[in-house]
Amino acid sequence: MQASPNSLSSHHVAVIGAGAAGLVAARELHREGHRVVVFEKDDQVGGLWMYDPRVEPDPLGLDLTRPVVHSSLYESLRTNLPRETMGFMDYPFVTREGEGRDPRRFPGHREVLMYLQDYAREFGIEEMVRFGCEVVNVEMIDSGKWKVKSKRKRLDDNDRGDDFADHEDFDAVVVCVGHYTQPRIAEIPGI
Repeated sequence: MQASPNSLSSHHVAVIGAGAAGLVAARELHREGHRVVVFEKDDQVGGLWMYDPRVEPDPLGLDLTRPVVHSSLYESLRTNLPRETMGFMDYPFVTREGEGRDPRRFPGHREVLMYLQDYAREFGIEEMVRFGCEVVNVEMIDSGKWKVKSKRKRLDDNDRGDDFADHEDFDAVVVCVGHYTQPRIAEIPGI
């Protein structure tokens, strides 16, 4: 059963992650009249579709101080689904003209990233995103609200930054961070 729009009140909602799921969550929440803040640790939308040629020095993730490389893509990756099935219902993943666009039915990862960026621009989601802002803790507080603690990096001309922490209270939190960042290693006794 769907609640009528008049019975809903506006809430302050945090969405963690600006990949495909985070963008859709932000759009739908905003469409329902909620005040949405999207936290994205990178400098653009796209989530796992942002290719990064770097590799981690410790792919098993045993060194917690290692530099984490977010991307799980490889340079020549193409989709294994046709674009017609990858698009959102009300925003089809159609072939677009322009430099760097991939018209193939099974496009490369860059085309998917551009589709997500187009989607974010089309629906004004980029204005809701706090780029370079990583969520480090979420906890429920006594008021029944959620305290979201985030870490933002201030960059200077040498691309070195000083992290600073901030926190804000929200009525609800939607976690859209995926599961491709931190490897999970089975703990097997005696191995």
